[in-house]
Amino acid sequence: MDKIGVLDPRLLAASLLAALGAGGVAAGQTPPPAVPVEPIAAILVAFERYAIVALGDPHDNEQAHELRLSLIRDPRFAETVDDIVVEWGNALYQDVVDRFVAGGDVSEAELRQVWQNTTQPGLGNDRPITGAFFRAVREVNAGLPPEGRLRVLLGDPPIDWDAVETRADHQRWLELRDTYPASLIRREVLDEGRRALVVYGAMHLQRRNLFSNYELVEDPNLHTLVQQLERGGDVRAFVVWPTVGVDLPALQRDAPSWPAPSLAPVRGTVLGAADFTVFSPTDPPRATIRDDRIVPIPRNQWRSLPAEEQFDAVLYLGPPSGMTRSLLSPSLCRDAAYMDMRRDRMSLLGMQRDLEQLQGYCARVSP
Repeated sequence: MDKIGVLDPRLLAASLLAALGAGGVAAGQTPPPAVPVEPIAAILVAFERYAIVALGDPHDNEQAHELRLSLIRDPRFAETVDDIVVEWGNALYQDVVDRFVAGGDVSEAELRQVWQNTTQPGLGNDRPITGAFFRAVREVNAGLPPEGRLRVLLGDPPIDWDAVETRADHQRWLELRDTYPASLIRREVLDEGRRALVVYGAMHLQRRNLFSNYELVEDPNLHTLVQQLERGGDVRAFVVWPTVGVDLPALQRDAPSWPAPSLAPVRGTVLGAADFTVFSPTDPPRATIRDDRIVPIPRNQWRSLPAEEQFDAVLYLGPPSGMTRSLLSPSLCRDAAYMDMRRDRMSLLGMQRDLEQLQGYCARVSP
């Protein structure tokens, strides 16, 4: 990976801490451009101030995966961070992952349950980069003393698919996808005085939920993961937002010249002043809760929110032409038990289009 110019670590730390604590821009003033810095150093410096650094995951993106591997393999990471909380693992199998990353004897079939049996019935977690991440942590831990090893916490609720017979059975677990990991992080990380890297899809990391038109609704199941962590006022996470799919040059003309990868704090910058929807991967309908009913909000009542109120920094991984996706291994297409499992779950939940895409893909790569 390309690196930003080498700087004295003390100067880099000082400049990053200053950027992380930057204030806003006075009314009428044009905010300055965001300044890219080397991302691994930036994340490690952020841990000097924050117990939680949340790194948005552009699902299936191989460049994001490579950055995560470079981060956890950096010797400074295990010296700084205790835990890694991931979205792509079912908490029902926490003991399996604990044994695996500690170097224990775990079969491939047993390990695959961790990511194949999450609340997500589709293919998102089944791509090769998921297993590669757990294997990378195991390799890092092999060179560390037991008391210094990294722990991986599985953030997906502990759904047991053997007990899922209806859509309602599945829905009750889906509703816990933010509350469960928030409770897990408070209990296993914050209450124990530990530090954690949290790797989740970016929309889980919003400080105010776009779907509810940025209203703070009472139902905690409608709060994002970061909202729940920060709502008591005693915790502040450092949130890094990936820019895959974002037209950065439209916001800041020099963005195409940024090294890939790089991280840029946004507070008080032109990127931070931009409306958050520019960075959102979707433009969903918005709704609110009235008398326990979901009520759509007319588009002319949709609120705006500066991006700097939602996250603290952007992660630039390269131009759109350089982005690559991790694809399902053809060997899974030839695995009858796997295909039956995905077919049954997708059919139960009415995911006919996803099932057709899976079958079409497998017909191409493994006829």
